Amino acid sequence: MSNIKLATSLFSFAYEWNSGKYSLEDVIAETRKRDLGTGLEIIGFQSLRGFPYISYETEKEVKNLLDKYEFEPVALDANIDVGIKRHAKMSIDETVEYIKPQILAAQKLGFPILRCQTTAPAEVYEKLVPFAEKANVIMGIELHTPYSVDHPSVIKMAEMFGQMQTHVLGFIPDMGTCMRAIPDALLTSFKTSGVTDEMIAITKEIWHKDMPTTAKFGELAQTLIPMGATPPQIGRLNMAFSMNGRQPIEAWAEIMPYVVHIHGKFYGFDENGDEPSIDYPTIFKVFNEGGYNGYISSEYEGSAFTDEFDAFDQVEKQHQLFKRIVNDL
Repeated sequence: MSNIKLATSLFSFAYEWNSGKYSLEDVIAETRKRDLGTGLEIIGFQSLRGFPYISYETEKEVKNLLDKYEFEPVALDANIDVGIKRHAKMSIDETVEYIKPQILAAQKLGFPILRCQTTAPAEVYEKLVPFAEKANVIMGIELHTPYSVDHPSVIKMAEMFGQMQTHVLGFIPDMGTCMRAIPDALLTSFKTSGVTDEMIAITKEIWHKDMPTTAKFGELAQTLIPMGATPPQIGRLNMAFSMNGRQPIEAWAEIMPYVVHIHGKFYGFDENGDEPSIDYPTIFKVFNEGGYNGYISSEYEGSAFTDEFDAFDQVEKQHQLFKRIVNDL
């Protein structure tokens, strides 16, 4: 039996939320109705008006909803847009000040973890440690492809973690970093820009090669331009490399002591209820053997490419899969 706990990220329901048919309570109520875990992850700028500045009314609403529908607050997702200014990236100090109110929002709403991003370098998080310690909020840096455990920025971040010796720094592995195939939903979406089956086949072949992502971009362009592929078509196909990583699942063991949360990225299911592009049985095995006992949040990404499926149905299928895996463990 595994001690890994199940949660849901409201990111999964972005399409439903943007349709305007659901209030925040509607989304949370449906998540509870379908028994989609005991924990909840909320995206600040998506779901909370005025974020990161939380009004008393918003604080009261969120806490009441979590209590009413019996969800444990797991993680509040920050956005660290260092390119928010038109002509220059934010400096280290500007980025520090940009994140501080988001830490306070997590503290105010009772979320123990603020999901952060690798767009901010290690120096930013090092400077934020005293502030986060005072707020008692963990800064969980998401490792989203192409930031695998051997990426120079991640190695530098892990070294800084070791030096700081604080409980407010950690990693949030995203399972899109360790995929076994490019999702069909993503590949099919490319065809709307005129991409052919031959171009997709070449993209899949290059994706399987053991080489840096930037090198794959170059090889794809060199191969497809003579075939008549346009820059927009090549740009779409590049998404297959930038969004779908090939890091070995076992590599997560290298950073296991720093893992504070997991993003259960997924795109869809086959006729057996398995996720064909992500090997979740092996993922659970590696984290379970590594002693991880926190939450994994379902994070449905398929709605970015197709509106064919209901996101609540998809997350429900993933939780059915997760429960089977946990029982097997």
